[in-house]
Amino acid sequence: MQKTSPKIDRSNLIFRLTHLTRRWRQVLDVEAQTEGLTDASWRPLLHLHLLGDGIRQKDLAASVGIEGPSLVRLIDTLVAKGLVGRSEDGTDRRAKLLSLTPEGQAIVGRIRETVVTLENELLSPFSDSEIAQTAEFIGRLESTVNDVRERMKR
Repeated sequence: MQKTSPKIDRSNLIFRLTHLTRRWRQVLDVEAQTEGLTDASWRPLLHLHLLGDGIRQKDLAASVGIEGPSLVRLIDTLVAKGLVGRSEDGTDRRAKLLSLTPEGQAIVGRIRETVVTLENELLSPFSDSEIAQTAEFIGRLESTVNDVRERMKR
């Protein structure tokens, strides 16, 4: 007798992943508030750190997933707080390049410590094999989403 796999309900998987991401950001928001940062401000700092200094504002906006004008206002605030530096791009005077200041780097370092601690706590019930399978699944899902987005642009 052949064993059949149980039917998997795929109808709400993406919704659940989105909900999980939102809840994860809420956890991080609480931690970032201890640094005096909001969701709107810690995310661009973390993305800027990951992308590297000298990134254009438009590229940071795309990475964070917000519109350029909204990012400009936010960057103005981060510059005023001394967390981000802004300079002109030598190849395009209209473009602005962003970098973390030493204070911005220190705050990102503390945020990253918090993220690692929380990730370790949240992932502790799972085996390395389960985490590797999930990471592979997420990578493949990201690739598929990117393919669909590209197809929709045509």
